[in-house]
Amino acid sequence: MTGPPTLPLHRLRFGPPGPPTPVTQPDGTEAWQVSRYEDVRKVLTDTRFGRAQLHAPDAPPLTGESGLVGSLDLMFNQDGEDHLRLRRTLRRAFTPRAVARWRPWIASIVEQRLDELADSTPPVDLVAGFTLPLPVEVISRLMGLDTPARERLRHWSEYAFSDGSHRKEEMESALAEFAAFGAALLAERRSVPGDDLTSVLVRAADEEGGIPEGQLVDLVCGLVVGGHDSTMTMLGNSLLYLLGERPECWHRLGEDEQAAGTVAERLLHLIPLGDDRGSARYAAVDTEVGGVTIPAGSVVLADCGMANRDPDVFPPRQSDDLFAPLAAPTLTFGAGPHYCLGAWLARLELQLSLHRLAGRFPGLRLARPADEVEWRRGTTSRSPQRITVTW
Repeated sequence: MTGPPTLPLHRLRFGPPGPPTPVTQPDGTEAWQVSRYEDVRKVLTDTRFGRAQLHAPDAPPLTGESGLVGSLDLMFNQDGEDHLRLRRTLRRAFTPRAVARWRPWIASIVEQRLDELADSTPPVDLVAGFTLPLPVEVISRLMGLDTPARERLRHWSEYAFSDGSHRKEEMESALAEFAAFGAALLAERRSVPGDDLTSVLVRAADEEGGIPEGQLVDLVCGLVVGGHDSTMTMLGNSLLYLLGERPECWHRLGEDEQAAGTVAERLLHLIPLGDDRGSARYAAVDTEVGGVTIPAGSVVLADCGMANRDPDVFPPRQSDDLFAPLAAPTLTFGAGPHYCLGAWLARLELQLSLHRLAGRFPGLRLARPADEVEWRRGTTSRSPQRITVTW
């Protein structure tokens, strides 16, 4: 069954940001939308706005927050000391310096994927040949996953990041299987530790003490699916945009790695992961934001996409020059206590992929028009099902 036409994410329309405004969500629940850059930063960094209360037993359901994303044990849904205790177990592993040490083996995986593409006869599907297997191999090596686990990643991701359209029985079965995998992986690394990130997590959790096993299981599962799904999405959307609408940029990407890094940052800034228009928070007390008092108990939607286009911070027509550095830090990875731990890994994978793909295939081009692309549905992230290319 064919769904309604879907716009590429870079073509989504964002209205002008303004002061905090009451809105009604698609499921009928009330919320406050915050859209100006400084206001969104305040909501994301001020500890009076948290995540844990959003998933309390008596809280109304949140649009787009089912599956693993809705779990009370997930680090993203923890606040205060509970959140910090979990975050400390991984913080050192994801610093820019730590990620830089992974660069050689990530580059080798990129080159391996490119070698296999070069041995293929065009036209080929970039999703099947590059944007999916690359991040799967990276996160599998990082976490120490075996082949059977790698083959189940896409299945688990569909339910972990479900948009709520899956049947309840299917959801419960898939998430139970995924949790059992996470628990078994932790038990194995306790018994036979290695140099992978799961072993690092186990050692750090033992040193920290007091972390419930359910939170560790969700942390491992979140890293496994989040570590490849978001990168696959960013890669697919970026390549469709560059090849379909900005082919004049392609040669420079292959010639200048620093320029490729600037373009990667700008694409991360401009192309959202999905259609979701706000990162939700819960107001613990009455709090003033942008001259407006948001009442205690309110759901607050911090619209990072709109804030990333705030004309008071960023110049208009941001996509005109993809090689120009951003005027201010992007909010794509959030801000404050819940800033995305994997931000530097995502940047590195996107930069290396764009630079080396353009360098190896300077004549890469779409073999089918961009407007004929079918989109992956059913999850909170959205990217092309296939990108057919030739060279």
